Parts: sequence; C-alpha cells; structure tokens
Amino acid sequence: MMKIKLILLLIISLSIFGCKKDVDEQAKIDEQIILDYLAEHNIDAIATGTGLYYLIQVEGEGDDHPNVNSTVEIYYKGYLTDGSVFDKRTATLPLYNVIQGWKEGLRYFKKGSVGKLFIPSKLGYGPSSRTGIPANSVLIFDIHLIDF
Repeated sequence: MMKIKLILLLIISLSIFGCKKDVDEQAKIDEQIILDYLAEHNIDAIATGTGLYYLIQVEGEGDDHPNVNSTVEIYYKGYLTDGSVFDKRTATLPLYNVIQGWKEGLRYFKKGSVGKLFIPSKLGYGPSSRTGIPANSVLIFDIHLIDF
C-alpha cells in the first residue's frame, strides 16, 4: 500500500512540475513572438511584467479606469500576429467575464482611450483553441474604450 501511495505521489509531482515547465516554455515563446511583432511594426509598447504589453495611442478623459467589476462599452478588433482577424465588433460586457489579458490590460485605459493590447497565450485562451484562434496563440486587440 505504501508503494502505491509513493508511486501516485511521484506521478502527481511529475505531472505538476512538467506542466509548470511547459507553461514557462510557452511564456518564453510568447514573449519572443510579442517582442518580434513589436519590433517588426515599430511599436513602442509598455510591458506590465505579466507578459502583457499595451500601447495607449489616444489618451482618454478623466482619471478613472475600469476594474474587474466594470461593464465596458468597447469597440475592438482581435487578430493574430499574422494579421488574421478572429473578431471585430462593438460590445457592452462585464470585465469579470472576459479573458485575463483584458481584465489586466483595460485597467490602463480611460474612457475614450484608443490603444492596443498584446496578450500572451497564458492571459488569453492558453492551450485551448477557439474558432479562428489556435491553441497557445498570442492575441492582439485594437481597443477603443467608449465608456464604462
């Protein structure tokens, strides 16, 4: 019985540390993809330290920024680094119900701000694919925060 517990503990430990290694490797790959994209397009974006980069092109008004409990009215275009657009629309939605990259990134926008978010896969959909979005994709969003 003790051997079985030890073997199970070993298997669980290996799977946890193996996943961590995969996540760290993917984070490095995503970082390089983002840096290459920014360099290729001559974009001077700001790194947040989580892997997310953002660029404010038009400063909004006021001092307030949305938070995770805000409902935002937003125009956005989402695309991949190869330019493939996967979504483009105006929407009103609660920030608690969006990808982590938006929850973090929109905190830098004020009402009326226009800018871009460069989101690593861990803050997007990670190893899951969505319609038009392959697994482990870096996501780019053109953002106009209309109101919140």
